[in-house]
Amino acid sequence: MEWFKYRLIILFFVISAADINASFRSEVYHAYISNNMELWKNVMNRMSSVENKSNDLILELVNYQYGYIGYCLRFNKKDEAEEYLDLMQKYINLLEKRNFRLSTIYAYKSAIYGFRLEYNILSVPFYGLKSIRYAKLAFKLDCNNFMAYIQNGNVQVHMPASAGGSIKRGIGYYLKAREILEKDPANTKENWNYINLLIDIAQSYCSLNEFSPAREIYEYILVLEPDFIYVRDNLYPHLLKKMK
Repeated sequence: MEWFKYRLIILFFVISAADINASFRSEVYHAYISNNMELWKNVMNRMSSVENKSNDLILELVNYQYGYIGYCLRFNKKDEAEEYLDLMQKYINLLEKRNFRLSTIYAYKSAIYGFRLEYNILSVPFYGLKSIRYAKLAFKLDCNNFMAYIQNGNVQVHMPASAGGSIKRGIGYYLKAREILEKDPANTKENWNYINLLIDIAQSYCSLNEFSPAREIYEYILVLEPDFIYVRDNLYPHLLKKMK
C-alpha cells in the first residue's frame, strides 16, 4: 500500500499546483479586463516569490511579464518596463538552458528584442534583426504555436513597409493565431492573450481603414466581456466616431 500512498501524495501536489496556476490566470485576466494593473503586478510578485518554481510556472510568469511590459511601454513607464524586461530576460535564459518549449521561448525572445527597440531607435539594425530572427525560429520549431504566430504578426505590423513590413500580412498571422486558440475552448476562457490578440487584429484593421471588421471584433469582445473598460470606453467609441 506504500506505493499507493505515495501516488496519492504526488497527485495531491499536482492538483494543488494546477489550482494555483488557474488562480493566477484568473486573477491576471480580471486585472486585464478591469484595467487593474496593480493586481496584475501583485500576481507577478507572488509568483516570483514561489520557491522551486516549475518550468511551467516560470513560463506563465514570463507571459504575464510580457503583458505588463507592453502596458508600461504604452503608457510611457519605461523605467518600470525595463525592470520587468530584465526579469523576463533572466527567466527566458533559464528556460532556454533547460531546453524547455523552445518555440515559445524564441517567440518571447523576439518580443524582448522588439521591446528593446522602444528604448533606442538607433538599435533597429541590431535588435530589429534579432526580433525577426527569433520570430521565424519560433515558427520553424512549431507551426502550431499561437505565440509564434503572434510574434510574427507583431514583426510585420510594427516593421516599416520600406523595411519589408506589411500590416495585411501581420493580420494574416494574427488570424492564424486566433484560429489555433479557438480550436480548444479552454484556450479562450479567462485568457488575457486571447482578448489582447482580438484587439491587435481590430487595431490592425483600423490602421488599414478597414473599419467594419474592426467593429465586428470589438462588438464580439463586448459580448464576451461587456464591462471590459478599455474596449467599452475607449477603443469602440473611438472607432464609431471614425466611421461617422
